[in-house]
Amino acid sequence: MAERVRVREIDDDEGQRLLRIVRRGTGSVVTWRRAQMVLLSAQGMPVGRIAEVTFTSADRVRDVIHNFNTDGFDSLYPKYKGGRPKKFTLPERREIKKIAKSKPAEHGLPFSTWSLAKLADFLVAEGVVDDISHEGLRALLREEGVSFQRIKTWKTSRDPDYAAKKARVEHLYAIADGEVIPEDGEPEVVLCLDEFGPLNLQPHPGRQWAERGGRHKDSGRSPRPRRRATYTRPHGVKHLFAAYDLGKDKLYGHIKPKKNRSRFLEFCRYLRSLYPPQIRIAIVLDNFSPHLTTKKDARVGDWAADNNVEFAYTPTNSSWLNRIEAQFTALRYFALDGTDHASHKEQGSMIRRYIIWRNKHATDERLREVVNRANVA
Repeated sequence: MAERVRVREIDDDEGQRLLRIVRRGTGSVVTWRRAQMVLLSAQGMPVGRIAEVTFTSADRVRDVIHNFNTDGFDSLYPKYKGGRPKKFTLPERREIKKIAKSKPAEHGLPFSTWSLAKLADFLVAEGVVDDISHEGLRALLREEGVSFQRIKTWKTSRDPDYAAKKARVEHLYAIADGEVIPEDGEPEVVLCLDEFGPLNLQPHPGRQWAERGGRHKDSGRSPRPRRRATYTRPHGVKHLFAAYDLGKDKLYGHIKPKKNRSRFLEFCRYLRSLYPPQIRIAIVLDNFSPHLTTKKDARVGDWAADNNVEFAYTPTNSSWLNRIEAQFTALRYFALDGTDHASHKEQGSMIRRYIIWRNKHATDERLREVVNRANVA
């Protein structure tokens, strides 16, 4: 049998970059779709399943994976040809890009950042180009993949057991997807678990249908509804403990007043009660302290050993490996965006009713679209 097509081993930085491309939702649709295929393959999904999720052919998925294995991220971006020749030579373009990505202070200038005017003047003064307009400079930088961005913080996984943890999570996903038959002693059921929240009482941003404003506005119409402003929130917070059964495509959730080890074990006992004791289950989760066994509190490890349960921890700062994250995106989209609940009871009721609806309509087209865009299926 021919070896199964799969993306090469990707590190945490590459995984985070793929996740940003897919979640951004802007730019080229071709790039977004290719990145989605690669990330799904990195999560252990087979080619046939990826083709179903992305609504394309299996051959197309294989081509994308092979190209990524060969050319890396360059293969994700379409290479359009045609049009008039470029005005600047390749060395000039590389130098312009290099200077634009540097800081003005590195060149002895008293500025914290480049503007188009300052950058164009500097390029001409340094003899990089004879002349360049502000619009031409902006277009050139855009073509070179450089844009004016807000500086963000970043993290990379320094988990010493990164490779082992990632491999174990991917193997469990292969079992859940039916690619691998579990051997004796391996789990038959795979769940992804995480906490969602905190759930506080505030007006959530969202969209709604409303009459148009501006010159189309009826002079006798009252103002459009707006979001309530909140300055104090004295109602406290709640937390949603949720688990996603990969085999059944089913979501479970309990709302708790606190997020600690005792509440976590309560939810785990509920999950364990859903399956016969002789069936071994695996729970994929992160390294949040209540999930761990410590020297002072060994309840988590003891409970898992006594109840035929395996806890598979994702590497530190690698939450993109947990497939429940996309389910939270859908929950926020369908049940929380645009709401302003008066009480935690009302908000909790909305979330519980959404989970019931979601499990009955797991194949809903819009639900699948939101989940697939979040890159976990």
